[in-house]
Amino acid sequence: MDQDFEGQMIDAFRSLGRDTLVERMGIELLEASAERVVGTMPVEGNTQPYGLLHGGASCVLAETLGSLGAALHAGPDRATMGIEIGATHHSGAREGKVTGVATLLHGGRTLATYEVVITDQHGRRVCTSRLTCLFRDRVPGTPVTGG
Repeated sequence: MDQDFEGQMIDAFRSLGRDTLVERMGIELLEASAERVVGTMPVEGNTQPYGLLHGGASCVLAETLGSLGAALHAGPDRATMGIEIGATHHSGAREGKVTGVATLLHGGRTLATYEVVITDQHGRRVCTSRLTCLFRDRVPGTPVTGG
């Protein structure tokens, strides 16, 4: 993958994430390539009424990381759209941060699928998610980060 494109996508992720769900949930990007994307999210502020990390918050983290990986895989002339996400919630997290690792399972010309494993601060698996993204030709004149 072109290092300039990867850098451009990561910078765009960070700058365009301001005032979005990514920022409100406190998602931070640690590492990104088409093969592997790593990020964290605080449990605090992202819980359900019983004090556990909300399952929807886990899905937001998974889709955020997997979508970035898919965009990196697709390249600058393709638009990326998430078309399916599934999640199994294994255990609850009550404090600290969770870490998501999105790993490319299939990277084709029109689809990419990522497995996203989310663990708590003790390394225990909280959630396993699978995200599939569809690639389309980018409409001329749209920004690299637009879909």
